[in-house]
Amino acid sequence: MVRKTRTEQTRRGFLQTSALATAVATVGRMGFAAEPEPLKIGIRAASMRMAGTPDVFQVAARIPGLRGVELQATAGQPNLRDAQTVRLYKREADRWGLKIPSLAGILDRGVKIHSPNAADSVIASIRAAETLGAGVLLAAFFRNDAPDMADESSYGRLVAMLQKVAPTAANAGVRIGLENSLSPADNGRLVDLVGHGAVAVYYDPHNMDFYGHGAQAISGILLLGKDRICMVHVKNGNKLIEEPGPIDWPAAFAALRQIGYDGWYVYETGHESVEACIADTTQNNEFLARHLKP
Repeated sequence: MVRKTRTEQTRRGFLQTSALATAVATVGRMGFAAEPEPLKIGIRAASMRMAGTPDVFQVAARIPGLRGVELQATAGQPNLRDAQTVRLYKREADRWGLKIPSLAGILDRGVKIHSPNAADSVIASIRAAETLGAGVLLAAFFRNDAPDMADESSYGRLVAMLQKVAPTAANAGVRIGLENSLSPADNGRLVDLVGHGAVAVYYDPHNMDFYGHGAQAISGILLLGKDRICMVHVKNGNKLIEEPGPIDWPAAFAALRQIGYDGWYVYETGHESVEACIADTTQNNEFLARHLKP
């Protein structure tokens, strides 16, 4: 019997290990071994009836399939204008294994999107978002606060403000998502006038219907396309998403898949209590999984 030297045995083991590693990498690239990425599903802290408290993450962690919580930047006392509070929220999110995909309520009390000091509020929220790892700021403006896109004197100040803050947002890895009462076409025009990739639309099909653009709620997704939609709100009033309502959600999800949207879906739902929110959101997650997973 021929004995192998230690060097030969080591070399043989190295080659076997290398071959196995190569095979595993090849299988991973072919898509056979890799697990599908979980759906990016979040919920507003306000929908959980827990805006302004870091305890929201502990409760959200009880909901199967939920991956993140959208916070209100100016809710609570102290709020996310305070650096220590920002760090506390980040620690609690990490502790419970959740993300913070976005911040809403980004303007300080008394400040509106067209106020002279709106940019200061937005930049303060960008700084909080950067620390929290939130990729989107929700900039909301409805009805009388929304500009007339046929009148430059109405939309000009807003466009200038967004152009001013966009580079700061981009440097922080943040996009400013516009949610408003404008039609999809007017939202597209507003984003195009700003002309910066850090400004996009926070798309809410239900709002489109509520503000008189229901016939365009689904087609608006295709009109705006992937590059101009940074995040999506999902809601059906106080009902489950699968129940009849103004939006055909399976059709909306199909349109979002068609444009290649791969971002977050954030619930803006109504619930009678925290426990009802947990039960409803668990059921809503199952519905989304059926319609969003390939």
